[in-house]
Amino acid sequence: MRTAFDAHMHIIDPRFPLIENQGYLPDAFTCRNYLDTVRELKLIGGAVVSGSFQGFDQTYLIDALQSLGPGFVGVTQLPHDTTDEELLRLHSYGVRAVRFNVRRGGSEDLSQLDYMARRVHEIAGWHTELYIDSVNLPDIAPVLAALPAVSIDHLGLSQSGFHHLLDLVDTGVRVKATGFGRVELDVPQALRAIAAVNPDALMFGTDLPSTRARRPYQPSDIELIYDTLGEELADKVLFRNASDWYLK
Repeated sequence: MRTAFDAHMHIIDPRFPLIENQGYLPDAFTCRNYLDTVRELKLIGGAVVSGSFQGFDQTYLIDALQSLGPGFVGVTQLPHDTTDEELLRLHSYGVRAVRFNVRRGGSEDLSQLDYMARRVHEIAGWHTELYIDSVNLPDIAPVLAALPAVSIDHLGLSQSGFHHLLDLVDTGVRVKATGFGRVELDVPQALRAIAAVNPDALMFGTDLPSTRARRPYQPSDIELIYDTLGEELADKVLFRNASDWYLK
């Protein structure tokens, strides 16, 4: 049984508001569904990430964090004019990051990235997460490199912009080793390249329930990480890096 901190997963509970996004509305995937799916893992925690189909709703996220318990944190989407009081309220429930979904929408506009990333970090110590194709990183790379704490989802998605992602890793940006069934790149090669630049950068996540991916997460994804990076470095990717990032 592998120890893991699941740095990227979604809870989809139809008791709470869901918004059709680009003609897509996901099936339910409750906390119980999630825990049943990852029975083979020794979970020390994880990050519940708000999807495009959840917009700015916080009710599902608070409920999920209370249900999943200690070790689990939230990654939310917020409008730029969210009050300080609301940020601190969400922090008290375990929210630790704000997300910009450049790929699918449903989040605040990218024009607010610099302002929001600095504000949430100053007020609550949060970091900022982006779901973005790495080919689009040059447009915002100077902003990202100057921000206090940033991570990028799903290995940056594509091979064509991967060198831009590596440049940002060199500045301290973290990368989620997630969504192997949705990326357009050589996963082992990408893992080795990122780890070579910064062994603290990679953070494993299941990406469950793998909405809109060509294939869902499989336990073999974890073994691929171990086979590619070796035991010591893979342990960093599976749980040490993310627990340090989210639970510090």
